[in-house]
Amino acid sequence: MIQIAYPWELLALILPVIIHYALPKAKQPAKAALNVPFFEQLRKNFATDVDMGETPAKSKLKYLLGLIWILIVISGAGIQWLGKPIALPQTGRDLLMTIDLSGSMQTPDMLVNNQAQTRIDVVKQVASQFINNRTGDRLGLVLFGSRAYLQTPLTFDRKTVAQMLNDATLGIAGPQTAIGDALGLSVKQLIDHPKNSKAIILLTDGGNNAGVMEPLAAAKLAAQEQIKVYTIGLGAEQIAVPGMFGTQIINPSTDLDVASLKQIAQLTGGEFFRAEDAASLANIYAQINQLEPIKSAEITLRPITPFYPWSLGLALILSFILILIKSRRN
Repeated sequence: MIQIAYPWELLALILPVIIHYALPKAKQPAKAALNVPFFEQLRKNFATDVDMGETPAKSKLKYLLGLIWILIVISGAGIQWLGKPIALPQTGRDLLMTIDLSGSMQTPDMLVNNQAQTRIDVVKQVASQFINNRTGDRLGLVLFGSRAYLQTPLTFDRKTVAQMLNDATLGIAGPQTAIGDALGLSVKQLIDHPKNSKAIILLTDGGNNAGVMEPLAAAKLAAQEQIKVYTIGLGAEQIAVPGMFGTQIINPSTDLDVASLKQIAQLTGGEFFRAEDAASLANIYAQINQLEPIKSAEITLRPITPFYPWSLGLALILSFILILIKSRRN
């Protein structure tokens, strides 16, 4: 669809016609003082713009000038092409995924189809699927061990967030667990964003044993900023381990601080979840998906392609041609 931004400027197309008929015509030159018998033949052979008569060359120059003027007026009128409407999903949610990368995440106690896998491998699989389903949300990624760092700032590029999570390496941030620092860093990333539209999903398999900030202090900051924190405690309750006196049943999640995770969720208006295997972790992310639903409202955008670069560029080329013709004739 074509639209004209400034249609009134098209009136300038008739300006040269108005000037031609409104201005008085130049007076005819005085009668020649010297009669040359072969003057008409000379005039035909060496006709220039200053000649009184209309020559074919002069007529072509007028058409060229007229075309240049039309192109300039069209450029100024702002003729545009409106593309097909594009519906964009609109959401105000900012979700920051804060994931534990401490050494204990290497524990192979998560069952997938009766096969034991490490905690971090299961988290990458399930969290990546959650990321891909959050169409329209801005997602970010904070990883932590002994230290916390921002892996991916908030972005609509879900593919990059999932890739950065899959590329995460255990131990890169240290072997311990700095939950307070990780939560504090996550809150800092969300402070300047709209209230009631932001949340943190904190996943860990241990308790706070590193860093400078206490988890509950970071949770209070999150509550002040109206940031919900959903906490996930990861790890099986029991696994069978072969020993000197036969197979023993142990609890690999003795370091998990369930009480602190529950307090963090309660203080911020979020919820605490316990994941003991891959299926329960997938179910937890599905529940969070329902608690923080994606808005269905859409905004419509129509891409606009202006024509003036083409018309103005052609007018410029024709102007150079006109100058070249004039210079050769002179």
